[in-house]
Order: sequence, then C-alpha cells, then structure tokens
Amino acid sequence: MESSSAATVSAGPSPGPTPADLLRRLRARGAADPVTHVERVPARPGVPAPWPSWAPPELRAAFARRGVVAPWQHQAQAATLAYEGEHVVVATGTASGKSLAYQLPALATLLADPRATVLYLAPTKALAADQLRAVAALELEGVRPACYDGDTPRTEREWIRRHSRFVLTNPDMLHHGVLPGHAQWSGFLRRLAYVVIDECHTYRGVFGSHVAHVLRRLRRQCARFGSTPVFVLASATSGDPSTAAGRLTGLPVTAVTEDASPRGGVTFALWEPPLLPPDSGPSAPVPPQSTGDHDDLQQVRRSALRETADLLADTVAEGVRTLAFVRSRKGAEVVAANARRALDDAVPGLGDRVAAYRGGYLREERRELERALLHGDLLGLASTNALELGVDLVGLDAVLICGYPGTRASLWQQAGRAGRSGQEALAVLVARDDPLDTYLVHHPEAIFGAPVEATVLDPANPYVLAPQLACAAFEAPLTPADLSLFGDGAKEAVDQLVAAGALRQRPTGWYWRHRERPEVDLRGEGGAPVCVVESSTGRLLGTVDGGSSHFLLHSGAVYLHQGVSYVVDDLDLVDGCALVHAEEPDWSTHARDVTDLSVVSVRSYVDAGPVGMFLGEVDVTSQVVSYQRRRIATGEVIDTRPLDLPTRELRTVAVWFTLSPQSLTLAGVQPADVPGALHAAEHAAIGLLPLMATCDRWDIGGLSTAVHPDTEAPTVFVYDGHPGGAGFAERAYGTASAWLRATRDAIAECGCESGCPSCVQSPKCGNGNNPLSKPDAIRVLDVVLANLPE
Repeated sequence: MESSSAATVSAGPSPGPTPADLLRRLRARGAADPVTHVERVPARPGVPAPWPSWAPPELRAAFARRGVVAPWQHQAQAATLAYEGEHVVVATGTASGKSLAYQLPALATLLADPRATVLYLAPTKALAADQLRAVAALELEGVRPACYDGDTPRTEREWIRRHSRFVLTNPDMLHHGVLPGHAQWSGFLRRLAYVVIDECHTYRGVFGSHVAHVLRRLRRQCARFGSTPVFVLASATSGDPSTAAGRLTGLPVTAVTEDASPRGGVTFALWEPPLLPPDSGPSAPVPPQSTGDHDDLQQVRRSALRETADLLADTVAEGVRTLAFVRSRKGAEVVAANARRALDDAVPGLGDRVAAYRGGYLREERRELERALLHGDLLGLASTNALELGVDLVGLDAVLICGYPGTRASLWQQAGRAGRSGQEALAVLVARDDPLDTYLVHHPEAIFGAPVEATVLDPANPYVLAPQLACAAFEAPLTPADLSLFGDGAKEAVDQLVAAGALRQRPTGWYWRHRERPEVDLRGEGGAPVCVVESSTGRLLGTVDGGSSHFLLHSGAVYLHQGVSYVVDDLDLVDGCALVHAEEPDWSTHARDVTDLSVVSVRSYVDAGPVGMFLGEVDVTSQVVSYQRRRIATGEVIDTRPLDLPTRELRTVAVWFTLSPQSLTLAGVQPADVPGALHAAEHAAIGLLPLMATCDRWDIGGLSTAVHPDTEAPTVFVYDGHPGGAGFAERAYGTASAWLRATRDAIAECGCESGCPSCVQSPKCGNGNNPLSKPDAIRVLDVVLANLPE
C-alpha cells in the first residue's frame, strides 16, 4: 500500500540509534538541557480500500509494480469524487499519499480517452520534477508526461505543446508562458480533463491571490475552447480547506480530510539554545553573511544557526540521515558550511556528505543535489523550504527545523519529511531568538494542541485584481460575462484600467491597448529577479528577488553562494544585475532603512475608551539609507556607510492601535519612555502575528510613534508588506485580543532583564533596536487589553 506520494530514495533506512536514543545523546552535549518539551506522536495503522471499479487493470498493474497493492481509504474517496466530475481537495498529512488521489482519476481518464490531457501545477520546480519521475515510472503507454517550466529547453517546448498529455508546470509558467500563448496551446486546452493543484496551502497572501486569478484566466480560456476541467487539489492539513480551495479556484470544492494512511511514530522535541554568558561574543566564527538570524544583535542565546549546524554535524556523525530546514537562503549556506567544517575536523572527508540546497541555484546544481539526495550520496542537507514540498525523501531519520517556519502547516510538513515507510523518526524545532519561537517552545499546546491555520488570501485586492484583468484582456477581450468570473471589484477595476488608458471599451468588450503584454509579478516581490554575476569571469552565480535586492545586494554587501563569500561591487537596478567578486572579509553587512507612514482611510474601528483599534489603508515610504559592517567574531560595529538607493512607496492595509497619553501616565509609563515602550510592543506584536495568520514577520512591517500626525496620539502600526495588503492585517484586527494577549505573555515570560531578541528586539529594525523598553511595553499592552473587548 502506498505510504508516500512519489519516488523514493533508493537506499534503505540507515542503521543507527533510535530517535529516543539519538535525542538523549544530543541533549547530553551541554551542561544545561536545551529541550523544553518532548511530544510523542504515536504510530498509526492504515485503513485500506478496494480499487475503484472504474480504475483500468493496466493502471492497477502499473501501481502494483511500484509497490502499491491497494489505495488507502482517503485516496479512493478523493479519486472517485474527482472521476465523477466533482472538484475536490484532499487535505491530509505529510506522506499520506495525496499523489495517488489525483494520479488515479487523471491517468484512468488518459487511458480511457486517447485525446484527453491533464495539467499539473506545483509551487516548486523540485516538486514538479519529482512528480514527473513518479508518473514516468508507471510506464503507461500514450501518457507522455513532461515538465514545462523555465528550465525546459526551447527545442523541447514545441514537442510538449503538441504531444504531451500530462504537462507538469508551475503557476509562474502558466501565467507567463501558457496563457499568453494560448493559441499554441489550443489543442491541449480544448481536451483538458483535469487540473491538479499540488500543495495548494502554499498559495497564500499576495502570491495566492495572484494564483487565484491565474486559475480564473485558465478557466476562461478553457471555456473559450469548449472544455470544463475538473480541479483536484492537494493540501497539507489546514483549517477549512474547502473554503480556501474554493477561494483559490472560484469553484465549489469538496474536502476529504480523514487521513487513512499509516504513519510511523515521531519523537518531536522543542529545543531552546542555551544562554550565553554576559558580554559573550558569538561562540564560533562563521562565514561572512547577513543571515536573517540574530547574530547582528547582542547575543542572549546561542544562535539557532550555530545550534542547528552542530546538531546536523552530530546526527551525520552518528550515521543518521538528516534534513535541516533553515528559513533564509544564507542561513542554509551557513548551516551547511559550519556542519561540513565540524565534520571534517572530526573525520576528514566526512564533510563532503553534507550540502546546502536553496532557490536561486542554477538548474544543473539543483538537479545534481536532487540526484545525490535520491541516491543516498548525501547524509545531511541544509535546505530552505525549497525542499519542504520537493523530492520525496524516504529513508531520512531526522529533521531539524531551524526556527519556526511561520505556520503550523509548514511545521508539520517539514517534520513529516522524515519517518516515511512506517519507520520511527526524530523531529527537532530549534528556537531562534525571536518572540514567537520563544513563546512556542514554552507553550507547546500552541503547537501540538492547536488546529492548523486557515490559508489567508484575498483575490479582491485591487492591486492584484487590476493587473490580472489586464493580463486577461491581453489574452482575449474582456466581456461583461467575464467579470463575474473574477469576483467582487472586477467592474471597478476595469473602469480604473479604462481611465488609466490601459483598456479601450468597445461594444464587444474591453480591449488591451498596448502592443506589449502587462508585466505582472505573481509573487509580489518587488520586481524581476536580480542576477548575481561574478565580475571577473561573467559567471552567473544565482538570482535574488527584486524585493530583497536593496537589502542583500547593495554596494559593499556580502553575498554567500555554496559556502563561498562574495562582496558586491555594483548593483544595477535598471538592468537587474549585481556584479560581485570573491572575498573572505572578517565582517558582515547589515542594511538599515527609514520608514514613514500616513493613514489613507479607515475601514473599521473599535472605540474602547482610552484605546482605539483600527483597520484601514496606509501609505508607507521606505528607503535603505546605509549599512553597517560588523566584526564576525565580536559583533563590533566597524563603521556605517551611506547608500544612495531609490525610495520605495507602498499602499497597503494596516492594523493599528492608539492610546491616550493619560492612560499611559496612569499605567506608569513616563512621557520620556513612551517611544521605547511603543517600539518594543510593536516589535513583539509583529513577531507574534504569525501565530494568528499564515505569514511570517518578513511579510509584515511596523511603525510606532509617541504622537502620529494622523492619529494625534501614541500609536503602533502593523502593516502588510505587499501592495493592497495580503489579508494578514485583517486577520490581526479580527483576532486582536488573542494576538496582543500572546504578545504580552511572550514579553512578560522572557527571562531577560531589559529586552532581547527573544522578546522585543527585531532582526529587521531600521533603528538598530533603539529605543526599547521591555517593562513599559508590558504596561502598554496591559492598558490595551484592559480596555479592548474580547
């Protein structure tokens, strides 16, 4: 029976200690026990079901050759619903075999109808490549599966359009390649029977809102060619998957959520790195970098990056096959480099069994790492979430998660990468010096006793809707009948496009006026990727998204690639290129920015006496103005250097609260301490918002001031970091009392005296975490919570 969703690692489980024994050995490394909680997730037997009567014998035989003798109950249920024409989302746990739920009806239809086609969408290239291997391995005649993405050679694309009946791609390629060229895809779209949307819980925020409209554009083109495909979605366990899938597709979707697959037991440990001695510098040198971890702040706890690197080295030395998830690209590089160094010090050459994996690598590098992973050549891998949804990693014994990944859905998805095929596994969440991480390792019920979040997306966002309608008009003139497909606000957005001169209204509809097609970034990352090029050789090292380029690729910045550090010579934003040279400086770089905010409008508010809670539109202006160079070994600031980068403007949605000066005085907050009190509360509130919404702190921003000109009162703002908003501020407003209660508890329960990265310091503060007042932040939040209704 199937216990995983695709191809498996060829090597079997590695011999070694049991998860419980391994955890005991890891805990014994230091003087103090870093484990705050151990949760035992018990093993679970599977509930099989007979093959559906409509499944053709040759398909059953093909699955049997791959070791699948019968489906699990949830697989058969979802597959039958889809085969009968019902849109369905299967939302079950990691390794529950969701792939069979969509492969079974799709492949059965392809075998029964030699003209039918299937479109498969994955959020990552690695996942699409993995699914291609799985479908190709079934060796079904006439299916001709093929990947069609940015890595596909142009010489192969025409063959795929004409001959492949099972095309695997991603939303970006559907948006940029397939839909604008729909005439070339007319034969494929005319016969389209199924659209498979894998890992659909990843389509959240602005990206999810864009993808929702890309799918509506796909439905529109299919209707023009006479097809009405069935949508089959696969998701990790999530809150209300039917509603989320319906919002994504614009269709009624039935959810299958009862997981009938077997599962091996998991020992899940919450790990808090130890406190460092006062005035202690970093515990070990690391390659020059700016990781998004908190090495740039005064250290209170040992860096989660260093702790994860040591744990990875220890598990690999034990012969335990381990995957370490790290939140940032540079962090993944640092963890891999430190683990390799530690292993080589112990056993020369053992470090070669560890590598890094992240987005931005060239195609050849990604494929080689995936091959090494599939064949067991690597024992340890430090990866960004690029592998959270990627290659099916059967044979792994342990997963290390360096920092809470932002949502419980992602946490369980990452933890589920180990322990396939019924074997026992170890998962360890290593807490960063961060308010949310600290809160979670001391409140395990927030992880193990809480439901998984609902996916947040907002297709009605006008900054998403209008550009997507422009894309649709480029593909074919919009008609009044089309507007209902795109939902609320479509007519208003079309009128705005007409007024802006982008569309021309005619009796037959609205026409795109320009020769070139609209440039729309699905991921809302602030423009096209910036290429990183080695100036001496012209070699392309990788790419960085446009939204991060000001922080990561400014002149003088240190850039890390596969363990080798480079210094940026020049950033050309017009041409989207950063020139770098190889260098190993003993300093790291940290960009600093300034932000201003003005209130545009108020959507909703709560008047709570001395406290006001608001939701509305704001304009945010920010500019990266300088960067600091800091000694790697000590954290000492060498100097601050100015930068001349353009200002960025953002209209978005914010939640904010105001307090009367009198209420603060009565609470014991002196006027001189109000800025530090509000600033500390702002940082902690941003850090805890991911507990309520499917975001992380890098999706949101904030600003606090003792007197804001638009509110004329002490105010704390938290805003979505995407044009038009992403739904996170709305979620914060709707759960304000619970959100700010958790924020207050996280600050109060932190063991530091005056504030630290675990409570009120922020890694992205443009003011260098100054001023901050931890005790006064608690007083501020006490005033808010005492007056705000539940």
